[in-house]
Amino acid sequence: MSTQPLPPVRLISLVALTMLAFAANSILCRLALKTTDIDAATFTTIRLASGALVLMTILYVRGASSAFCGSWSAAAALFIYAAAFSYAYIDLPAAVGALLLFGAVQVTMISVGLKTGERFSALQWAGFLLAVGGLVNLLLPGLSAPKPLAGGLMLLAGCAWGTYSLFGRKLGNPSAGTACNFVLTLPFTAILSVVTLSSARLDGAGSAYAMVSGALASGIGYSIWYAVLPSLSATVAATLQLSVPVIAAVGGVLFLGEDFTLRLALCSISILGGIGLVIAGKRPKG
Repeated sequence: MSTQPLPPVRLISLVALTMLAFAANSILCRLALKTTDIDAATFTTIRLASGALVLMTILYVRGASSAFCGSWSAAAALFIYAAAFSYAYIDLPAAVGALLLFGAVQVTMISVGLKTGERFSALQWAGFLLAVGGLVNLLLPGLSAPKPLAGGLMLLAGCAWGTYSLFGRKLGNPSAGTACNFVLTLPFTAILSVVTLSSARLDGAGSAYAMVSGALASGIGYSIWYAVLPSLSATVAATLQLSVPVIAAVGGVLFLGEDFTLRLALCSISILGGIGLVIAGKRPKG
């Protein structure tokens, strides 16, 4: 059964909410791993377990079908993303991490999209290049080379997130599918917790950040993302996520005391403007 496209206003609202949730994950992870004593494995476990609990509770309250609709492949991609993301942010500066993460997302999703027959119009290519140029200008100048292991982990996280997003485009029931996928990550997190038990560190504030990240920014955020993905092409979905580093940078100004600069403002305009061109230049089918 085909999924009806969402009305434009609703689609834009849900996409904006989802991008805010994705950016919140970066901010919450930075806050937890940089300002509290929690370790990356514990953060990952609490984040995924919280997402599973909240999403399954929502399904129960709604009286949704009890048929399990998760995918081990999607769950594995979700776990790899979450774990690699947490470990990478131990050593990576936030800007370097965001550049590597969303660069890998673009390569993964756009490559798959083009391989399956999607094509950009000239206007879309111009918008995509404008968005990428703004992202590079925002994040690249003055950056030192990242540690190889941390950089590799963030690239892995980006590829896993791009793969997970592509799985989500085929789900018939986004809320149920996301909830089940979160549940299926729990065996992976259990193994990770056992392997890293000797270095585990619980922290009240860090645990709270992980729970908010899992329950709201991840669980509900990903559920919304799955709901809007059928209305987006893989290339447009990938380009939209270029806005997340900009939102995260603004969040850093508000919550981490980072300076707001003219460069940040100009690059934000470039990235968001480029995304607008990608959407505006979408070729009608037929």
